[in-house]
Amino acid sequence: MKRIFFSLLIVCSFAFNVFAQNDKTLVTIGNTKVTKSEFERIYKKNNSNLYDNSEKKSPEEYIDLFINFKLKVIEAENLQMDTSAAFINELAGYRKELAAPYLTDVKYNEKMVKELYERMNKEVNASHILIAVKKNATPAEDRAALEKIQKIRKEILAGKDFGEAAVKYSNDPSAKTNKGNLGYFTAFQMVAPFENAAFTTPVGEISQPVRTSFGYHLIKVNDIRKNQGEILVAHIMKMFPRNMTPEIKAKKKAEIDEIYKELLNGADFAELAKEKSEDERTARMGGNLPWIRSGRMIKEFAEPAFALKNKGDISKPIETKYGYHIIKKIDERGVDSFEDSKEKIEMNIKRDPARSISSKKVFTDKLKKEYNYSENSAGVNILKEKQIGDRFENVDFEIFSIDGKKYKFDKFRVFIANNNIKKGTYYENFDNWVSDEITKLEDSKLEEKYPEFKYMMQEYHDGILLFNISEEKIWNKAVKDTVGLEAFYAQNKKRYKWEEHFKGEILTCNDTTTREEADKFYASGMTTDELNEAINKKRKVFTVTTGIWEKGSSPVIDFYVWGKEKPADLNEQLTFIHGEKLAPAFKTLEEARGLYISDYQDYLEKEWIKELRNKYKVEIDKKLLKTIKGV
Repeated sequence: MKRIFFSLLIVCSFAFNVFAQNDKTLVTIGNTKVTKSEFERIYKKNNSNLYDNSEKKSPEEYIDLFINFKLKVIEAENLQMDTSAAFINELAGYRKELAAPYLTDVKYNEKMVKELYERMNKEVNASHILIAVKKNATPAEDRAALEKIQKIRKEILAGKDFGEAAVKYSNDPSAKTNKGNLGYFTAFQMVAPFENAAFTTPVGEISQPVRTSFGYHLIKVNDIRKNQGEILVAHIMKMFPRNMTPEIKAKKKAEIDEIYKELLNGADFAELAKEKSEDERTARMGGNLPWIRSGRMIKEFAEPAFALKNKGDISKPIETKYGYHIIKKIDERGVDSFEDSKEKIEMNIKRDPARSISSKKVFTDKLKKEYNYSENSAGVNILKEKQIGDRFENVDFEIFSIDGKKYKFDKFRVFIANNNIKKGTYYENFDNWVSDEITKLEDSKLEEKYPEFKYMMQEYHDGILLFNISEEKIWNKAVKDTVGLEAFYAQNKKRYKWEEHFKGEILTCNDTTTREEADKFYASGMTTDELNEAINKKRKVFTVTTGIWEKGSSPVIDFYVWGKEKPADLNEQLTFIHGEKLAPAFKTLEEARGLYISDYQDYLEKEWIKELRNKYKVEIDKKLLKTIKGV
């Protein structure tokens, strides 16, 4: 007995010491204290599952990055950026989404989890026809929609093409262009009833009508394949502007084609992305996008991206509704093991009660016990006698209490009004009111009861602030601060250099007559803009690509300027160049604007960090830091 006692004492003492150590302050920034446990959790999260293990950092290496992150968040708080309506609403939206699984009683079993994991290992290509049903539809409207889609199904089974039927009947706007084809998707990417039908309908067959929150669907399964997993890609983009004209689109196409030629000739993808990509958010990161799944990205982008076989492979220019892209494959990964996926699957089930057995009553009854719910029988009896709209002599009577707080009739009337309830007895709505109030109470205690929820909310809070203040202090400033950018360029103008290069235009004429006419105009000393105005304005008879090319960046320029091999598809009678060969020189700000903006952003961030470190005193418990194990 004594041995058992001392064993338990040692275990308890050890556990207490570990807890106490984890709760010690590791970093103090101004008046803000950061515990060892907070740092350790963020360190492990951000240094695990990296696609490149060389990017992993030791705790000693990571602490500076963490402090820089915290400095920015603390500065944003001191600037009261967390009090703006936009911030509050955005964070509230994230909280509502995160809270949902904690505010319901969801039951599921191992069989369901394993079945969903099997689905995660597959991708279904399906087409659908939607007959929409309004959320507040009457039974007659619902029945009419069902009868309509049943009639459409009969037409298809009798021989009508599914795609043609989708164009003709579907209320999904995209059906006009994709004929109802949704591309490939896997588990948890569609609403549960739709997913269930798609994964259980044989390839080539048409499902029975499927009811979802959107209406009734017919689903045709076109293919089922193994899940392709996720890929990590970068892209260079030429973005389509609003009200784009054919001339602008042709210019964008010429620009992306020239970038592609530069890449084929060995240009660095990340540098070109920083310099020439019009997707500003990804350009500064060398074009890098987050991990993507085929069903989470538009088909026009996903298909060529997933078609890239090897890391480092580059796609030809592709077109989406957003612009032209060149895609580079960086990495790939398959579906996680069942053990690694199980917790995530269970969380997804909780978030979607349609997949599970969900009981609001079970959840409410559990909370009633936890929060010592009690009813005032006299108050409840009054509710049984009164119709909604009846007059009351006394509106201040107690009805029930939760967690020591009394709930009176005036609060119930607010619930009735907010839910636009105008008929029936008060008692008929009593249980719903209790459920609503007890759920609100539970919602208010989530951070206190569930540490992981608290951590996630803190991450969203800090992440939004970090983004907002970085946008203000770095990203937007670098683009808008023309004076500062020009001053930065003046101090760093020798950073980017042209080797021997050609500056001018590549022109391709529709016919030899146009070519002869263009030669005459140039011989007379006219510029390309004047040539374009004179003979190309009314009817497009030639195309122009303006730019600066180094040796190896364009086969056409290489042939004409440096005497390299003639491109196989070059017609010398129709395609020619106009401009001049220039000696090596440093790039102007306009010629390397993207690169200089990226560098200026880095400069602004470094200067800002220096300013923050001077503003807020930083202290690190280095002895405590050494107790944290690296990942």
